[in-house]
Amino acid sequence: MRGDGRSQSLLIAQITDLHIGFEPGNPDEFNRRRLDAVFAELATVQPRPDFIVASGDLTENGDLVDYLTLKAIFDASPVPVLPMMGNHDLRETFWEVFPEVPGHDGFVEYVVDKGPLRILLLDTLEVGRHGGAFCDIRARWLDERLAETDKPVVVFLHHPPVQTGIDWMTINAAEPWAAKIEAVIARHGNVVAVLAGHIHRSINVAWAGTRISVCPSTAPQVALDLREIDPANPDGRPLIVSEPPAYALHLWNGQTLLSHLGLADGHAVLASYTPQLQPMVEGMLVEREAAVAVS
Repeated sequence: MRGDGRSQSLLIAQITDLHIGFEPGNPDEFNRRRLDAVFAELATVQPRPDFIVASGDLTENGDLVDYLTLKAIFDASPVPVLPMMGNHDLRETFWEVFPEVPGHDGFVEYVVDKGPLRILLLDTLEVGRHGGAFCDIRARWLDERLAETDKPVVVFLHHPPVQTGIDWMTINAAEPWAAKIEAVIARHGNVVAVLAGHIHRSINVAWAGTRISVCPSTAPQVALDLREIDPANPDGRPLIVSEPPAYALHLWNGQTLLSHLGLADGHAVLASYTPQLQPMVEGMLVEREAAVAVS
């Protein structure tokens, strides 16, 4: 956290859909290598994020050994990691390894008040179901946490409660759990963003008086195909693709939340801030200041 008053800033990194244990018994599995690449990339981010939210599907099958693997990875991170539940996770096994993570009524949901922001980490897991869920108990908890603060609030959850256009992954628009979340958030005016995962793609949409941003995964991405899908007609379309592992950086600048997408793809640097490019940068900054003076 940097600054004070309205100039306070907070930088939140988000990773999602790690799916560790997709290749059981393989410590060098593809998903682990992709996750390691993301953590290596995050280690170079300046300024350093205040914390990392791991927004669900931490494991593929909720196995104890895979949570232990993640515990070691998270503990080695110089930035604190806040883990959440996704549809591939199991609460009881998760809490065996992460007993310090708070919850209520058997749900892995908790509050982090960090400087200028309140962060709410929701639990949309319903065991045995691929899609999301949000019962009256969870809705009441969300309503109470939103009502008790004047701070701007960022809500994290695994399942985006909105249709995303990826037909085989998205929700039905009439699912009651999504309407329940929407009603609670729309009733309060302090949610600046809803940040999700699950779809394995970057998606942004206005919703309930705020916005939803979906972070792409560290595991392989879902193919970008906006056609309807016919369950009776396997038409050969791509479903999963090996696009680079990704993460998001969410910057609270004192007034609004800005979301940036990063890729851990080993990209080459094509230009650096050297004396040769110093005149260009100086000129741009001078122009920026002059524009304010003119206005």
